[in-house]
Amino acid sequence: MRQTDLGTAWAGEWVCEHAGVELVTRAGSAPVEDLVGLAVRRNPRRVHLVVSTVLAKHVPVSPAVARRHGSDLGDLVEDALGGARAELVLGYAETATGLGHLVADRLGATVVHSTRRPGWSALSFEEEHSHATTHRLQPRDPDLLRGTGPLVLVDDELTTGRTILNTVRELHAISARPAYVVAALVDLRPDDARAHAAEVAAELGTSITFVALLEGEVRITHDPDDEVRAAVAADVSLALPGPERATEVATTYAWPAGVPDGGRHGLGPSDADGFETAVSELGAEVGDLVAGAARVHVLGTEELMYLPHRIAEDLEATRPALEVTVSSTTRSPVVVRDDPAYAVRHGITFPAHDGADDGKPRFAYNLEPGRFDAIVLVLDQATPADGAGELRAALRTLCDRLVVVRVGA
Repeated sequence: MRQTDLGTAWAGEWVCEHAGVELVTRAGSAPVEDLVGLAVRRNPRRVHLVVSTVLAKHVPVSPAVARRHGSDLGDLVEDALGGARAELVLGYAETATGLGHLVADRLGATVVHSTRRPGWSALSFEEEHSHATTHRLQPRDPDLLRGTGPLVLVDDELTTGRTILNTVRELHAISARPAYVVAALVDLRPDDARAHAAEVAAELGTSITFVALLEGEVRITHDPDDEVRAAVAADVSLALPGPERATEVATTYAWPAGVPDGGRHGLGPSDADGFETAVSELGAEVGDLVAGAARVHVLGTEELMYLPHRIAEDLEATRPALEVTVSSTTRSPVVVRDDPAYAVRHGITFPAHDGADDGKPRFAYNLEPGRFDAIVLVLDQATPADGAGELRAALRTLCDRLVVVRVGA
């Protein structure tokens, strides 16, 4: 069993043993286990889930940690651009929407992220292995997709790279670009996938450069055993995990008109003044509402990751006595196992609340009861006023104070 510097088990060992998954680090890279663990997900297309420990998605992390890794990835992108300016950064829903923003921040570029929410689409593409395969791009200005300069695509991890290549084909058909840079925290593509990417670039007459903080490969050593199959087949309960104990307070922040609250419709340098002012005002209000708490967790909702991260950063900067972490809810159905050698040790389930109405449950992970004094839940206008009732009820079983922040009119 691989041991961390603290002598504890690596949070992927159980999956390696029981699901037959092996992570191999490529020569010249630091160990990929430094940034990821593994879990089992309920998905017949791919049983394992690579769980980032720095992304602020499935695992609560300090906003400073997530920022640092996003900025480091942006440094690699800047080097790959060779002095050219990134025209647009595209982040992938739902896991990499926040990461896409962090890379765009480092580059001073406009960001747009894909969405799985219903509605019109300027462009769509498929993620074949996902539990929700169709991505849509909904920029407020469709001309964002018609530029001729370098375009940066950001995902948390690459296993095959097929989704990236699907996207590049669709974007290139709209507006041929001379260069694309693909950035990921961890690149786990095998050699044949890397060769295929080069073939696609040659076919399209463009350049596709890949950069990552760490590089490795996923190898399958044997079929999942009976314990994994039983866990995957088990029912996902929507019951509350325990008795409610938190006091709930709610606030609605009137987000400034004309300023995006994230990259779903595009967020650029011209929006910076209005966005920063709103974050500062909202951070101050949230700080007052969590006064007296020592450990505060800010919880984003699915692809709404960047604004919660910025609220967490504001709390961390303005109230240094607080221990602040951030993560997000997700569509990804993951097997929960309370084991230090496993990446997802606690979970809650609840219905969708953002208008998707697809009949599929949503999840939040690693928010163990008593871990946080206060949880700040951040919702946008897709959630009706006084919505997300089941999620709020579940969160009230986990902490002493629940602060619900709805950004909207």
